[in-house]
Amino acid sequence: MRTPLRLCLAASVITLTAVAGASAIDSFAAKPAAAVESAAKPVVTVFKDPSCGCCKKWVAHLEASGYKVMAVDTGDMAAVKRALGVDAKLASCHTAVVGGYVIEGHVPAADIDRLLKDKPKIAGLTVPGMITGTPGMEMPGAKAEQYSVLAFQKNGTTSVYAKH
Repeated sequence: MRTPLRLCLAASVITLTAVAGASAIDSFAAKPAAAVESAAKPVVTVFKDPSCGCCKKWVAHLEASGYKVMAVDTGDMAAVKRALGVDAKLASCHTAVVGGYVIEGHVPAADIDRLLKDKPKIAGLTVPGMITGTPGMEMPGAKAEQYSVLAFQKNGTTSVYAKH
């Protein structure tokens, strides 16, 4: 049952209002869960630093994969991560919310597709750090690194969700 996570996210929205701005958070909170889940590709709310280039590239990756993105620029990503329960060891540069899940870092859209289809009982997915070759971290002439997408629980435990 994902109700507790939704309640946690609703409480996080209240906390994030002070961090990211009332209008962006109000817009996110005002969308009924049923309306978001009934869409073929739901809206992904991405909290990011306004000057981060790789965050902008990850947003473009999601949009190219059919997602609608509501980008929320904030100068205090640490507060966003705390409010959404992202442990420091799981952190990357941006944090997103979609379908009641938290998405941390450069998670490929295909893994988000699978997450939303399968609806596992987890808090979210993460690609900790800044790994060359992940969506948004492609660098011309640089070899893509192998990496794992981790599923994480609210208590911080992780398991491998996908390998790339």
